[in-house]
Amino acid sequence: MAETFQAILITRDEAKTQSVATVAMTADELMPGDVEVKVEATTVNYKDGLAITGKSPVVRRWPMIPGVDLAGTVLRSDNPRWHPGDRVVLNGWGVGEAHYGAYAGQARLKGEWLVPLPERLSARDAMVIGTAGYTAMLSVLAIEAAGLSPQDGPAVVTGASGGVGSVAIALLAKRGWEVLAVTGRTHEADYLTSLGASTIIDRAELSAPGKPLAKERWVAGIDAVGSQVLANVLAATRYGGAVAACGLAQGMDLPATVAPFILRGVSLLGIDSVMAPLGKRQIAWARLAEDLDPQILDAMATEIGFDGLIDKAHQIVEGTIRGRVVAMFD
Repeated sequence: MAETFQAILITRDEAKTQSVATVAMTADELMPGDVEVKVEATTVNYKDGLAITGKSPVVRRWPMIPGVDLAGTVLRSDNPRWHPGDRVVLNGWGVGEAHYGAYAGQARLKGEWLVPLPERLSARDAMVIGTAGYTAMLSVLAIEAAGLSPQDGPAVVTGASGGVGSVAIALLAKRGWEVLAVTGRTHEADYLTSLGASTIIDRAELSAPGKPLAKERWVAGIDAVGSQVLANVLAATRYGGAVAACGLAQGMDLPATVAPFILRGVSLLGIDSVMAPLGKRQIAWARLAEDLDPQILDAMATEIGFDGLIDKAHQIVEGTIRGRVVAMFD
């Protein structure tokens, strides 16, 4: 009899009513791929929350196992890059949306989607980082590629209490930036300060429509919120500054003007973590292993088991999760 493992399966009936259940599966039921991985750890991203709650059309194939991140060990491989026992990490590539994802004991994947797990990181560490931290690192790299450094002025991080924001603060502070943290949860000030933020800004200051150009407050920014907050961040960016846009927690719209771009030379840097090429991923993970202190990772992590994934998926959509959630599998 084939060995079974637990999986969270999202299904939809003819009326397009969504259901979520924990089921027993075998490897024979997994989707095609040339590498099979034993999943040791995963995490809860906002996209995972949207998939499980059905609050946004994230899932593109039915049924679907959600989970866009995993870390684990190769069990079997028909891909020359990978061999049994290799430690790997995966982020994105439509996994958990169009291809069975991480919320299962095993995953069958394409070898080109995988990145070696850096030696300095455990599976748990990698999933404390997850897509949120990897996206934050891509954002930091984009700001550096734009020629900006801590000597040019402070950096602002929006959605600071969330996963992307938490890691972004830690990464920027490690490199010497003065970090201004924007959050709707100002009671988390001590947590944000512990990550390296020097100033806490109430999100309400940036949530209402503002002027096309505001007082210059920062030279760089990492925005995970979008909409009016991003518009106001751009309006307050110093001459020659740059803002990396990597999220849409407030909305997909951007009610801004061209004023920051044509009068201050501000750059808006788009960050895509899902389809980023392998070379960029490897650079990002190498820097994450170098720049993130294990104590910082522990400070931002909440650990759960497989059984807690569905509940945490609801909580992340409700905006009640601080930092990062990591799920460890038996």
